[in-house]
Amino acid sequence: MAKLKITYKKSAIGYSEDQKNTIKALGLSKLNSYVIKEDHPSIRGMIFKVKHLVEVEEVN
Repeated sequence: MAKLKITYKKSAIGYSEDQKNTIKALGLSKLNSYVIKEDHPSIRGMIFKVKHLVEVEEVN
């Protein structure tokens, strides 16, 4: 299964609380930190919710 590298690029200050919680649920804490997650529909949904705050790329 493919893996996704999710990088936290823009601060969530000024955005709604549920978007901040989504960033935390993805495992991101500081700007420019990243996590590698399996490509699942639930992860894709979380990414879609905060797509303006993160950068996503596929990894092998």
